[in-house]
Amino acid sequence: MSSTYSAQNIQVLQGLEPVRKRPGMYIGTTSIDGLHHLVFEVVDNSIDEAMQGHCTEILVVLEGNDVVRVEDDGRGIPVDIHSGEGVSALELVMTRLHAGGKFDKKSYKVSGGLHGVGVSVVNALSEWCQAFVHMDGKIHTQSYKIGIPDGPARETTAASLPYTMSSPDRRGTVVRFKADASIFETTTYNFDSLSNRLRELAFLNKGLKITIRDERLSTPKSHEFKFEGGVKSFVEYLNENKSVLYKEPIFIEGARDEVEVECAIQYNDGFNEIMYSFVNDINTREGGTHLVGFKSALTHTLNEYLKKSKQAKKMEESLSGDDVREGLTAVLSVKVQDPQFEGQTKAKLGNSEVRGIVEALVNEQLELFLDQHPDVIANILEKSILAAKARIAARQARDATRRKNAMDSAGLPGKLADCSDKDPAACELFIVEGDSAGGSAKMGRNRRFQAILSLFGKMLNVEKTRIEKVITNEKLQPIIASIGAGCGVDFNIAKIRYHKIIIMADADVDGSHIRTLLLTFFYRYMQALIEHGHVYLAMPPLYKIAYEKKTFYAYDDAEKDRILSEAAAVAGKEVKSDAIQRYKGLGEMNPDQLWDTTMDPNKRNIIQVHLDDAVEAERIFTTLMGEVVAPRREFIEENALLVANLDV
Repeated sequence: MSSTYSAQNIQVLQGLEPVRKRPGMYIGTTSIDGLHHLVFEVVDNSIDEAMQGHCTEILVVLEGNDVVRVEDDGRGIPVDIHSGEGVSALELVMTRLHAGGKFDKKSYKVSGGLHGVGVSVVNALSEWCQAFVHMDGKIHTQSYKIGIPDGPARETTAASLPYTMSSPDRRGTVVRFKADASIFETTTYNFDSLSNRLRELAFLNKGLKITIRDERLSTPKSHEFKFEGGVKSFVEYLNENKSVLYKEPIFIEGARDEVEVECAIQYNDGFNEIMYSFVNDINTREGGTHLVGFKSALTHTLNEYLKKSKQAKKMEESLSGDDVREGLTAVLSVKVQDPQFEGQTKAKLGNSEVRGIVEALVNEQLELFLDQHPDVIANILEKSILAAKARIAARQARDATRRKNAMDSAGLPGKLADCSDKDPAACELFIVEGDSAGGSAKMGRNRRFQAILSLFGKMLNVEKTRIEKVITNEKLQPIIASIGAGCGVDFNIAKIRYHKIIIMADADVDGSHIRTLLLTFFYRYMQALIEHGHVYLAMPPLYKIAYEKKTFYAYDDAEKDRILSEAAAVAGKEVKSDAIQRYKGLGEMNPDQLWDTTMDPNKRNIIQVHLDDAVEAERIFTTLMGEVVAPRREFIEENALLVANLDV
């Protein structure tokens, strides 16, 4: 290696080269999430047009051969020649990283895109890309290969288009692209994941029609989203299968100092908070100043009403933020001209002035609404007071548990067979259904890095109870203590004792129920475990096939049939049925079988649990584990035929 370091060593990347060199800097990842990010960057341009009142419809089409097409009926990207650059504005937008109409606030008051970076990044990371502009009765187009134009923008005809025009006088922009397979881990789009984000965007832009169509199937399918109620409709959707305390969501809307605020609030009789916040249609998953302002206003307003109520004398202390947000479903959307985000992912808003604006508007309008609806504030206060009492009881229960653990030198449950390694990153915790299976797992494990916690019987459904019942439950206490990071608001991901927490249950109905109960618990009270990818599902085999002194394991019926077919072909005769053992439970396996099939990191199949869509996760947990029976019955009827290997 040369020790010479001079100006000649400095490399200057031209045009879109930086994007291809370091794609993660621009789209976060080259996994399927990054692939989907390409679609959303193009859609964001159309959404920006909608926010200015120039676009009413957006169409996303998944064509065959991993091609995506995004159409809108906005103004269309300008195609005239830019006086300073000597090329069309279309070429500038598609090929220059910091070229766009969102900087001077004249063409776009607010926007959610990457301020001139988005669509050019899509172009750079595509094997090829095409842009079509419908404007003033004419069609202009330009094509690109890995971001480089094939030639200047030119006028074309409707007959030459790779799609059908909706009308001869249509206007707007169409972007069609094929992601570069040499950059992305996969170029196959997930229809449902894209649909979920597009539905979210439709909620945030009331009256905007967004359609996604999948043409990769022999019978194309499509979803159409349009919500006249905006964020109010969003809250109603989130509370669809819940019992609400009042019929119509409280809707707050206003603007101050060029910051626009929309918020919808509705309480249900559950115990969990559902809160989504957005800035210029960007999901601020880590919150920010707008969310701080909202929470502060809500807590302040409800405490002021508490002081004036008859119940004030029964309260030893004021309502906390957690008290007033129990059972709350809320969506907060703000539009900010110059949003300052913390971090590359835009997950947290940093504008300090937004907090005061949101806080003032929510205080004023929430008070105005509640003054006119005394029955609503009475129901909310009653629920918040019960939550406060439960919080105090939970605190006392936690203190009692801590005192008990302090007297126990280990502080770990007796059911836990711990591992010897103390590095959490190297350690695994198997949560095993049943003492018999737990015994086999303890004997078959690698004691250095694998810990076993065996469970007995079905645990508490946390969807239907408050935190004080959770932390004192005899089935859940060993799990909380073993993981070692607390529970609920006290949960601290930095303190977990294992980086792999593997649920190992039987492959039958009871096992599925236990998995669902555990996942519900983790989702509600240790959600960061799932968000950080620490939760897994073990996949034990369904069949053992012993034939000709050889043993095979099959994890589903298709694999069993394949093994039997191959064995019969070798032997020249059909394999007898007595050679096949159908496992009814993990307890039927001896320790070495359990190790070989389910626990050995070199051989096992485990599934990592992801939280890709929080909105759908919320709805599914509510449907499966909530109080309302009808949606659960409907869900089972719709999905029963999709379930394989069901033992009844």
